[in-house]
Amino acid sequence: MDLATIVGIIGAFGLIIVTMLMSGDLGMFVNIPSLVIVVGGSIFAVMAKFGLGQFLGVGKVIGKGMSNKLEQPGPLIDEIVELADAARKGGLLSLEGKEVSSDFLQKGIQLLVDGHDADVVKQLLSNDRKLAEERHQVGASIMMSMSSMAPAMGMIGTLIGLVAMLANMDDPKSIGPAMAVALLTTLYGAVMANAFCEPMADKLKLRAAEEAMIKSLVIDALLAIQGGQNPRVIESMLRTYLPEGQREAAD
Repeated sequence: MDLATIVGIIGAFGLIIVTMLMSGDLGMFVNIPSLVIVVGGSIFAVMAKFGLGQFLGVGKVIGKGMSNKLEQPGPLIDEIVELADAARKGGLLSLEGKEVSSDFLQKGIQLLVDGHDADVVKQLLSNDRKLAEERHQVGASIMMSMSSMAPAMGMIGTLIGLVAMLANMDDPKSIGPAMAVALLTTLYGAVMANAFCEPMADKLKLRAAEEAMIKSLVIDALLAIQGGQNPRVIESMLRTYLPEGQREAAD
């Protein structure tokens, strides 16, 4: 799991809950009608903006955003250099059957072994990268829509609560519950948007950029291997994908 995501979300909600406890009984911040308006309303409104399959798949996308399973470029470069050494000594066919850590790299190696032209290899792998980026973008767009819809639903709930309160001014017992709906819907909308939805949308964008970078690294490496470049040259080329500090450590 991605520790920053887990600590960040738990920390944000934890501080909010602690503040509520310091303000009094936590139960007074729980209101079912407000939750229904904000959470339920946001879900259905955002569902209307996307395809059903896209919306139902957002849970898997969020799980990917909260995980930390992407290949690290450093070990991946070492693995690719070993493959380049093997290909230089025994030809591209010597790569057949070799086990690698990356499914994308494995797919590219199979294309090389099958004897496809460099243009075909680049086109197929680039299409794979592009489609993956689009899937991540849809997930990020759904979460950004949720982050904008939740406060809007909170405002709708506030208006509903105010109308109910003003319509029953002659009944003092109804004023409190109506005011609770009015205030808590705004609170729930702000918390949902700023403590979860927007951070997750930004995390998904970051994950998409990281995965695109890894796949670009693999594509450049495979084309270099196919072109018969020296493994040391390939290694130097791929190190440009590393952060500056990691390049110096590798050197």
